[in-house]
Amino acid sequence: MSVRPPVSGVASAYSTLASRFAVTHLWLPLLIVLPLFAVFMEGGADQWLADHLFRWEGGRWALQDAWFTRSLVHRGGKWFSTAAALVVILLSFHHWRHGRDRTLRWALLYVVIALALGTGGVSLLKSLVPMDCPWDLLRYGGHQPYIGLFSHRPADMPMTACFPAGHASAGYAWLSLYFFALLWRPAWRWTGLALGLGSGLLFGISQQLRGAHFLSHDLATALLCWLLSLGLYVLVRHHLDRTNRLEANA
Repeated sequence: MSVRPPVSGVASAYSTLASRFAVTHLWLPLLIVLPLFAVFMEGGADQWLADHLFRWEGGRWALQDAWFTRSLVHRGGKWFSTAAALVVILLSFHHWRHGRDRTLRWALLYVVIALALGTGGVSLLKSLVPMDCPWDLLRYGGHQPYIGLFSHRPADMPMTACFPAGHASAGYAWLSLYFFALLWRPAWRWTGLALGLGSGLLFGISQQLRGAHFLSHDLATALLCWLLSLGLYVLVRHHLDRTNRLEANA
């Protein structure tokens, strides 16, 4: 009887990256977002959109300190997202102590870690990449010239942290709800995706109306949160599948 040789690590990795799941969850988002990011960041579409918003607001960022954008969406949205994350943490703690559904325990822990990765990853990148907000730029009444992401920034320019979009990460980090549903209740995945996209878009558009970010900043945040959530999901899914196989063979 012939023995099937073990699949090498390279072949296994290639098979995973070429799977239908990888195509729809990794390559398709990259194929959509990266060209859009290039068009807006490097192709001038960021300024084109911001110019229209700036003129629509009367040649100033009239909504920068408006109640809806600053108090309700920016401050209130941040607190709401934080409160929701606290609820998930408490649920995770409860189910790890008293719950009997192992998949739910891991799914809740997944959301807790994914939220921290999404918001923390964006915050870290903001601290490493100096970029100005639209309201800082001469073009929109500020004091700084526009320096692109891949352009040389003069050493005497003040260090700012406006890329990627930090506030939007409090919304886009909830894209992890899509993968939470894949782990526990796959039928809920589109609801989870809608909640993550909806909250991210709400926070992101509000900040664009305030002059705090360009659209490319939000695209980068959304993609980063998605990729971090995806990578963590693969690890948790692998662990659960491996545990189930071991129990089935025991």
